[in-house]
Amino acid sequence: MSTRAYDVRIAEDPADLEACFAVRKEVFVGEQGVPEDIEYDAYDPVAVHVLAVRDDGVPLGTGRLLHGEAAAAKVDGDLSVGSLGRLAVTREARGLGVGVALVRAIEDAARARGLTAVDLHAQTHALGFYERLGYEAYGPEYPEAGIPHRAMRRTL
Repeated sequence: MSTRAYDVRIAEDPADLEACFAVRKEVFVGEQGVPEDIEYDAYDPVAVHVLAVRDDGVPLGTGRLLHGEAAAAKVDGDLSVGSLGRLAVTREARGLGVGVALVRAIEDAARARGLTAVDLHAQTHALGFYERLGYEAYGPEYPEAGIPHRAMRRTL
């Protein structure tokens, strides 16, 4: 029995997808200054989006999983590896376990699709968060949307 005051689910209807995009806009565009024209991309329509919502329906966080050809473009052509991305948690929900719940839901979605690992591009300030969840950094630091990142991977 869960005592958390939010639910995490696959975003399957238009309202859920709209909530995912609103969280991303708030966090990435509003807080971090990522240009809106690069925040949304051609992968969004084929991604599996997850959404965390408070019991009263207020969106708290989101993330997405790319798989198949969409992920292969990001992970050197390896069709067995998914790509976790666009993980965003609203300021009010930080520290409540929402990010962990979203990552685990994305990993579950990856397993359900037969993937053997999940790759991600972590903002360097978030490396410790992902390391605590079993991800290992590899390769050099690089800029993405003007923010320092490192590639990370977890075998499922």
